[in-house]
Amino acid sequence: MFGGPFYFGLIRKYVILMGTLLNNIRITRTDSTGNTTALLKVPITYGPKDKMLARVLQDPALDKQSAVGPLPMISFEMGKIKYDASRKLHTTGRIAIRSDVAGETSKFKYQYNPVPYNIQFKVFVYAKNAEDGTKIIEQILPFFTPDWTTTVQLIPEMGINMDIPVVLESVNIEDSYEGDFDKRRALIWTLDFTLKGYLYGPIKKSGIIKFANTNFYIPPNVE
Repeated sequence: MFGGPFYFGLIRKYVILMGTLLNNIRITRTDSTGNTTALLKVPITYGPKDKMLARVLQDPALDKQSAVGPLPMISFEMGKIKYDASRKLHTTGRIAIRSDVAGETSKFKYQYNPVPYNIQFKVFVYAKNAEDGTKIIEQILPFFTPDWTTTVQLIPEMGINMDIPVVLESVNIEDSYEGDFDKRRALIWTLDFTLKGYLYGPIKKSGIIKFANTNFYIPPNVE
């Protein structure tokens, strides 16, 4: 019904975009006199909160290559994908460029307008103490007012680059601990984001119109 297979890896690009936005966060550790004793890069990985937290709490001293690193750390996961009618483009509109394939210089390739979808992401910041958590959060929140827009190369073969807004919807904090209240294990900050992306249909080809034969005439009884 829909024709042959096509794939542009757009959802994968949106996931990479979310990870890239948060992959360069560093925090400092200081001594009692205020001197910096360490500079830590906060690791980020893709995964749901329950699994990531369970891995850390069950055996935080794991030293295997596949183990989750010690706190603080960041994880994120993709949630719902919902159609956004407020950004709908004309259905029959299209983008066209001349074909760059050898032997097809008399043809052009085109795509119809993309379909707007909102993709929800949850970002989780894990920290052993409040100070580490706030150091991370304060490096994220100032850039979202409430959105951060970046240009993404969506369809290289069509030369399509789009500005993709990432909107910060809400921020929540919770304590996660086992046992008594003095045995707190982790503080978890949850940041809800909405990425306003687009999904494209297949690339099609058609011949270039080089000549048009049109007859003009004046209807009778027209002054």
